[in-house]
Amino acid sequence: MFKEFIHQIPKEFLNFLLTVTFSLLIGLEQRRKQNGDDLMHTFGTDRTFTLIGILGFVLYVLSPLTLIPFLCGLLFLFIFLGIYYYKKISNYNRYGITAMITAMVTYCLAPLIYTQPQYLVLLVVVCLLIVTEIKENLSQISKKFDNTEFITLAKFLVLAGVILPLLPDRPISPSFTISPYIFWLSVVVVSAISYFSYLLQKFIFPHAGILLTGLLGGLYSSTATTLILSRKSKEYPGSNKIVPAIMLAISMMYFRIYLLALFFNQNIALLLFPYFLILFITTLIIAFLLFRFHHHLAVKKEITVIPQEQHNPLEFKTAFIFGLLFVIFTVITHYVLKFYGASGLHSISLIVGVTDIDPFILNLLQGKWVIENSILSAAILLSINSNNIAKLGYAIVVCEKGLRRPLLIGFGILIIVGFILYFTKPF
Repeated sequence: MFKEFIHQIPKEFLNFLLTVTFSLLIGLEQRRKQNGDDLMHTFGTDRTFTLIGILGFVLYVLSPLTLIPFLCGLLFLFIFLGIYYYKKISNYNRYGITAMITAMVTYCLAPLIYTQPQYLVLLVVVCLLIVTEIKENLSQISKKFDNTEFITLAKFLVLAGVILPLLPDRPISPSFTISPYIFWLSVVVVSAISYFSYLLQKFIFPHAGILLTGLLGGLYSSTATTLILSRKSKEYPGSNKIVPAIMLAISMMYFRIYLLALFFNQNIALLLFPYFLILFITTLIIAFLLFRFHHHLAVKKEITVIPQEQHNPLEFKTAFIFGLLFVIFTVITHYVLKFYGASGLHSISLIVGVTDIDPFILNLLQGKWVIENSILSAAILLSINSNNIAKLGYAIVVCEKGLRRPLLIGFGILIIVGFILYFTKPF
């Protein structure tokens, strides 16, 4: 019934209503933003922007094919805004042009509504409202960037957007099925996930509490986060949040690795889903229980981990080490499977736990191995459990002595559950 009623309304009438509505919303946002300013120094608000939108609509519908009236109106608006900008600089020594660009976009709403899908028009309006509203937030965020990060990010964009598409997607040899494209795609995907966590921690949650730090750090690197938090325990002896935060970091490790499995090998991801779900929930329960019943006194001052304590995950040194480990594990896995089969692969899985396991797991996910996915899935579970054993050792060595018992309890339960799942797996 409602759709039939909408279809009976003339299209021109609906387009006019959309133009007026969007123009009014933009104008209201400009008025809200300028409430604290001297109106003598600002350009227009709700009525002005609504009239600009109506003007663009009228001049567009007069000749939608030639666009001559619309373009003449656009030229007139451009000259008018240029004169206004010149007088603004001369009289008030102000240089901002955001409101004027917003006015020109508002003028162009009518042809957008007529010629483009509604979702695209809505996206343009939403982006316009957001960008004009978050000026102060963008200014604060930009101050937190240093030159090194901009250069590193620029290099990463070149490597991901320019070099990656140019790499050949052919195996480097008949023996090794990994191609240069697949190899570099692994670097890009892992770095992107880690960098997302890094940006969240540095710019969105710069003063995150210890538990949130554990969550964000786990996306970046659960091993690095475990070491950092364990060292922090000596500065805050008796804290009941350090170990739960480490457990939260490990829970995000399961989440990150499962995302990689979904991206690179859905068949293995399907096999691993129930086991990762059990391990993820178990880790969260351990974190909750240790936080609730750990008998150390809670530290009144909230603990924070400065993001600069973690290295930028897009640094070339990090990418180089990852790539080197990826190549090494590819070669080792090939020869171990060739000469020792599944038992040799599982032996490697236990050994790699002392290193970064992401290259090893990605190597298993992407390689075209002549072996069942069930064996590869079991090797992934075993390598993660081995890595948890290594993290426990690192944490006990560097942490405050009072945390050793809860660390042993938390990691012990998680490791036991991991081995139970490994030995009772049906695949």
